[in-house]
Amino acid sequence: MSRPAAPPWLAHAFRAQRGPVPWSAVTRGALAAGPLLLAGVLGGRTSVGVLAAVAAMLAGINDRPGSRRASVRRLGVPALAGALGLLVGTYAGQGMTAVPLALAFTGLGLVAGGVSAVGPVASAAGTQLLVAAAFGAGMPVAESGWQRALAFLAGAGWLMLLRLALPSPGSPAGDFRFDGERAAVAEVYDAIAALLDAAGGPHATARRAALTAALDHAQDALGGPRLRRYAGSSAERRLQARYAAALPLAEAATALFWVGEPVAARASEGPRRLAAAVRGDTPAGPLPAPRVPRAGLRLRAAVPVTPALRALDDALLRAAQAFDRADGAHHRLIARRLGVRDAARAVFGAGGREYGLRVALCFGGSAAIAQTLHHTRWYGHHEHWYWLPVTAVFLVKPDLGPLASRVLCRAAGTVLGALVFAVLAALLPRPAGLFLLVAVCGALVPVAVRHFAALTAVITVLVLALVMVGGEPQASVSRIGETLLACALVLVVGHLPVPGRRGGAVKARLATAGTAAHAYLAHVLGDPGHPADGAGRRAPSGPADLAGRWAQEEPADRTRPAKGGPADRAARPAEDGPTSGVPARCDDRPERWALRREAYRALAEARTAIALAAAELPALARHTEGTDAVAEVLERLVDTTTACAVHLDDTGRLTPRHVRQLRAALTELELQGMRVPAPAA
Repeated sequence: MSRPAAPPWLAHAFRAQRGPVPWSAVTRGALAAGPLLLAGVLGGRTSVGVLAAVAAMLAGINDRPGSRRASVRRLGVPALAGALGLLVGTYAGQGMTAVPLALAFTGLGLVAGGVSAVGPVASAAGTQLLVAAAFGAGMPVAESGWQRALAFLAGAGWLMLLRLALPSPGSPAGDFRFDGERAAVAEVYDAIAALLDAAGGPHATARRAALTAALDHAQDALGGPRLRRYAGSSAERRLQARYAAALPLAEAATALFWVGEPVAARASEGPRRLAAAVRGDTPAGPLPAPRVPRAGLRLRAAVPVTPALRALDDALLRAAQAFDRADGAHHRLIARRLGVRDAARAVFGAGGREYGLRVALCFGGSAAIAQTLHHTRWYGHHEHWYWLPVTAVFLVKPDLGPLASRVLCRAAGTVLGALVFAVLAALLPRPAGLFLLVAVCGALVPVAVRHFAALTAVITVLVLALVMVGGEPQASVSRIGETLLACALVLVVGHLPVPGRRGGAVKARLATAGTAAHAYLAHVLGDPGHPADGAGRRAPSGPADLAGRWAQEEPADRTRPAKGGPADRAARPAEDGPTSGVPARCDDRPERWALRREAYRALAEARTAIALAAAELPALARHTEGTDAVAEVLERLVDTTTACAVHLDDTGRLTPRHVRQLRAALTELELQGMRVPAPAA
C-alpha cells in the first residue's frame, strides 16, 4: 500500500535544484565578503567593512551562471538600487519618527514591488533597494548616507570585478572572456541532440522544454550590455554566428518532435559534435549528416523522408559552413528587447499592482512592528531593528517559491542558522574565527541558492557574524523571534483580498504568451499570395480559413515559395550563410525565428508562474485553476505552428494533419476562454 502523496505546498519545500557545484562562483564568494570585512577592520573602519561585506553577500546571491557581459547588468543594476536604498534609508532613519518612517517604507515597497514585475533583474533590484533601505534605517553607524552608499557600491563592485577578471574552470587557454557564452551556446546544441534522441518517446516534451530553457539562457548570455552595436572581436562574432546557426536546427528538431516518430540515432551526432566544437572554440570538422536523399533520388528502403528531416539536414550543413569560417560575419542578434512601454505595462498591469500592494503592506507593516518593538525595548540592548523588515522582503518574493514553502523554509533556515552560529560563536576565537566564518559562508552562498532554507541558514550565520564583528552582542534568539513574526505577517498579507482579479500575475503571463503565440501564428500563416515580407497580407475570415487556406491546392503563382526545399537548396551558393541564398524580401526566417523565440520564452515564463501558483495553499491555488490546461494548449499551438513553418518552407502547403491540429488548438483555446485571433491585415 503506497503512502499518500504530500500536498504540493509541502512537497515544494523539500525540492532543491540540482547540478554541478559552481566552483568559480564559490571561489569568488570566498574572496569577497571575508576579505572585505578584514580590510575594513584592519583599516580602522569596521562599519565600512561590514557594509561592503553585506553588499558582496547580496551580489553573491545574484551571481548566477552566464556570460560576463550579462553579469554586469545582473550584478550592477541591483547594486545601484541597493546603494540608492541605503542612502534613502539612512536619511529617513535619521530624520523621521516611527510613524512617518513606516509610511515612507510603505510607499517605497509599493514602488519596488511594481518594478519587480518587469523581470528578474528588476526584481533583484527591487529586493536590494528595500533590504538596503532597512539596513540604512535600522543600523546606526558613524558614516553619513553617501559614505554608506559608496561602501555598498565598493563591496558589490569588488565581486563584479572578480566575476570579470577570474577565469572559469575548463576555459580555453589564453582566452576566457567568452567562456560563459561558449557554455551557453554549447548547451543549446546539446539540447537539440537530446530532443532528437527523445523524439517519439515519453520524455520528448521535457526535452523540448529543456531546449527552450537552453535557448533562453544563450540569448541572455549573448545579449548583455555593450558599448557598440555589433560584436567587436572575431571570437564574439563566431559565437553569435554559431548561435544563429542553432536556430534553424532547433526549429527542425521541434518539427520532428511534433511529428512524434523516433529519429535515427545518427541525427543527433552532428549537434553533439557542434557542441564540442563550441566549447573548444574549434572548427566543426566532419559531421555525420542524416541519411536524407536529395531530389530525384529514390530510397532503397521504405523509410519516410519528411520535410522536417530535410530541414534538419539543410540546417546541419549550413551550421557546418558557419563553424568553418575563421571570422564570423556580423549578425543581428535575435535578442529580447523590452522597451519603456513594455516595462510600464508590467509595472501598472494586474501582476505589478497586486505584487506592489503586497510588498508595500509587508514592508511597511514589518517596519511599524519593528519600530514598536524597538522603542518598547523588546530587543533589549540591541540597537539594530532591521531584521524583521529585511526578512519580510525576502519572504514576499514569489521568485523564491510559493508562499507556504517560503515561510517554512525561512523559519527552518533561520532557526538552524541561529543555532549553528550560537555554537560556533562559543567555540571560535575572536575576531579571526568570525572572519573565517564570513569567508566560508560567502563561499557557500552560490551553492545554497538552490534551496531557500539552505540560503536562509547561510545568510543568517553570515549576518550574525557581521553584527558581532560590528560590536553587537550575540543575537540568535531575537533573530528567531523576529523571523517568526515576519512569517506570520507575510502569511496574513498573502491571503488578504486585493483589488482586481486574484492570480493576476499568472493570468498576465498567460495573456502575454497568448499574444506572442498569435504573432508567431500570424507571421507563419499569412496570406499565401503575399509571402514576400508580410506587407499586404489579407486577413483570413477565421481560424478555419486561417489553417484551411494553406491546405488547398493552389495554382503555381499562388503557392508559397518553398524556401527550404531541394530546388531552393540547389540554387543557393555553397558558401552562403544560414539565411542567405534567397532574396531578402522573400527570406523572412530571421523574423520568424525571433517570433518563435518570444512565443516559447513567454510560454516558459507562464509555465513557471503557473507551477508556483499551483504549489500555494489551496486558498490561493484555486484562483489559478485551469491555467495549466490553457498553457498546454498554447504549447501545442506553437509546436504545430513551428511544424507548419518547416513544412511550408519545403512544400508550400500544409497537410490535413497540420490543419486538424491548428483547428483543434484554436477551438480548444476559445473553449478555455482565450481567443487567439486570426492574423489581421
